[in-house]
Amino acid sequence: MATVVLVHGAMHGGWAWSPVARLLRRRGHEVYTPTLTGQGERRAELTPSVGVSTHVDDLTELLWFEDLHDVVLVLHSYAGVIAGPVVEACADRIRSVVFAGAFYVRPGQRLLDVEPPAVAARYTALARAEGDGWRLPATTAFLSQWAITDPVLQTFVGPRLTDFPYKAQTDAVDFDPAPLTSIPRTYVEHTEPPLASLAVSRDAALADGAAHVTLATGHDMMLAAPEATAELLDSLA
Repeated sequence: MATVVLVHGAMHGGWAWSPVARLLRRRGHEVYTPTLTGQGERRAELTPSVGVSTHVDDLTELLWFEDLHDVVLVLHSYAGVIAGPVVEACADRIRSVVFAGAFYVRPGQRLLDVEPPAVAARYTALARAEGDGWRLPATTAFLSQWAITDPVLQTFVGPRLTDFPYKAQTDAVDFDPAPLTSIPRTYVEHTEPPLASLAVSRDAALADGAAHVTLATGHDMMLAAPEATAELLDSLA
């Protein structure tokens, strides 16, 4: 059995992983579902200063305070960008990394650098026009972008989405890539439907040596297909 840390993406919280966490615990795994600063139930902590380094600290502090070792670190969507600095800081605690439909950056890149230019421009305009210049407002329009089409799931997820710090999209992610590339990595590509914004990240992760698996579901795999997601993560753990 493994120690698994499931990290959510933008506008979500630890709540998004709850169905998968329950299934993995039934299989005997020790599972943690942290919520990043300013997201989910920590939305009151969102300020203009929250960025990539804040979220890196969230995870490194969790690993230290809980004294976790031999961790399978599962990163969804935005959370993929913090893989490098987290592994660099906690190399002795992390066994492997799973990029679950995640963005992937190399040293010096920003999240917006690996988004399609049109998407990056849209997010920038949205933050400036409706987010006071420092946050990306959460709207139900993101549900269709992430292929959340089930009405029941839409009703559950929509109200729980939280504004996302624009700084986390524009911070350059600086780290030594060696610790990350020295451990097993797997990129999980969701295929029904795929998300075009992830193509650059997928290709870069595979070029840097990550294994490649696919999952026949949409972007919010942990909510749309929790059983299939848990089964895949169990096999990887």
